[in-house]
Amino acid sequence: MSGILYIVATHIGNVDDLTFRAKKILNNCDLIICEELKPARQLLKNLNLIKEIILLNEHNEKEISPIIIEELKKQKNSCLISDSGTPVFSDPGQYLLKLARENNILISIIPGPDSLIPSLIVSGFDISKFYFAGWLPQKSKERKKALFKLKDLNEIIAIMDTPYRLKQLLSDIVEIFHPDLKVSIACDLTTTKEKVIRGNILEVYQKVLKENLKCEFVLVIDNKNKK
Repeated sequence: MSGILYIVATHIGNVDDLTFRAKKILNNCDLIICEELKPARQLLKNLNLIKEIILLNEHNEKEISPIIIEELKKQKNSCLISDSGTPVFSDPGQYLLKLARENNILISIIPGPDSLIPSLIVSGFDISKFYFAGWLPQKSKERKKALFKLKDLNEIIAIMDTPYRLKQLLSDIVEIFHPDLKVSIACDLTTTKEKVIRGNILEVYQKVLKENLKCEFVLVIDNKNKK
């Protein structure tokens, strides 16, 4: 018997959103696998826990994953967490899960908070179907090329990116899409700074510029009702 690899969703802003089951699993596990040390240590501090921590990110996943597998084979129950929200979804961990399956290690998901579904719900758009575009390319030329492809989709589109690229992303969308396109930006959900901005893309872009807004965000585009 090996240990269990738990995929544990943590809060995205408000620590009170951490589920009772997640707290219980984190308390009982032997090893925490995290993307960044600072958020992981803060989480453990909030829970009054002291645990062994292994750092796993996009730079070291291929090197570290086999080491974690060996720890699991020693019957160490291990929790994979991300900086916030649900691990593996737009975060490292796929390679670790692949190795775990190849080694017949039990994988258990502990569901919980994420930013995507709440952002879609609060948009007010028809989200019975949607297209998750994920994170667009960082370079301007490639990002615009990706946006031109998205423009042709007759779908609700969700995009995530880093706070410092919000203004540039909106600028590119204003340039490429129809100016009457309806969008919704969910900013810093579950925190005291939570804000949702809805309207046509030009209005929303101007408001972001006026407020000099910089936040963790999910952008939802109503491209089903494009002009």
